[in-house]
Amino acid sequence: MNSFITNIGKTVSWLSLVIVLIICLDVLCRYLFSATQVWLIELEWYLFGVLFLCCGAWTWLCDRHVRVDVFYNSLRSKDKEKINKTGHVLLALPWILIVIYSSFIYSKYSFELQEGSPDPGGLPARYAIKFCICLAFILMLLGLIDKLFQRNTD
Repeated sequence: MNSFITNIGKTVSWLSLVIVLIICLDVLCRYLFSATQVWLIELEWYLFGVLFLCCGAWTWLCDRHVRVDVFYNSLRSKDKEKINKTGHVLLALPWILIVIYSSFIYSKYSFELQEGSPDPGGLPARYAIKFCICLAFILMLLGLIDKLFQRNTD
């Protein structure tokens, strides 16, 4: 499971380059031709959302996520492992399950409505990006399961 999430994270991380190129194109169009396209701006947002969501599980799996450290770094490896597993079960797991459930309902409703952009010239299929929320948290759940059953080798 670890390699699956890592491969998704590494693949999706290339979207950052695509986003930079799209933003540059948008800026050039805006300042050189005094024109911009709504769909181009929405594409920037959608791709950033996919990048952020799908790389989250990879970041967490690699233990590179943001952590508020008051005393954590001064602890022994065994104590860190106990804190991590307790936090995963008591804090992360319930929230991940809640987000999976609620985002699935949210995106399913959007799909049933065939929701698109409310702006003229915007992208259709807004439900696709909403389903990415659910998929990203399923990846988080898979990463959580992997973390719960791996042993600390420090």
